[in-house]
Amino acid sequence: MAKSTHLFKSSGSKGANLLQWLGLAFILLLIDQFTKVLIVGYYQLGDGTYVTGFFNVVRAHNTGAAFSFLAGASGWQRWFFTGLGLAASIGIIWMLRAHAGQKLFCFALACILGGAIGNVIDRVAYGYVIDFLDFHWDFLSPLFHGGHFPAFNVADSAITVGATSLIIDELLRVRGGD
Repeated sequence: MAKSTHLFKSSGSKGANLLQWLGLAFILLLIDQFTKVLIVGYYQLGDGTYVTGFFNVVRAHNTGAAFSFLAGASGWQRWFFTGLGLAASIGIIWMLRAHAGQKLFCFALACILGGAIGNVIDRVAYGYVIDFLDFHWDFLSPLFHGGHFPAFNVADSAITVGATSLIIDELLRVRGGD
């Protein structure tokens, strides 16, 4: 039987690798929740601190999803996005278990898992997601009010890194012919 030469597979037990990926997700979750505790402790809704000419720390609440999708709905979206995040988390854990040796794929899933659970915790605890990273550039003015990209948080960043890593993993897999 030929040994697999896939770029993103490693030797070692699946159990140990699964714990590694769950550990990464847990670290991202802790960082996300810690930063949100700081924001809730030091900022009121709408407060902000100028940091640079293109970045502020603010306190914003998002009852919707990415880019405030469905934020104006009547409240059902809280439980819809909570359920979606929990279902995604269960699916991700299953995929991590099944593919624990695929490093880039599992890195991506662990990032998404940590971010998804971080935002689910917010939805259950507060009824909204706490956002606080506010980037703004003049060139964004045609797309976003005042050039301000919608505020986001560590969980959103982890999900974005994870999604980008999934795309890269797939491109490399297809390119490699696996």
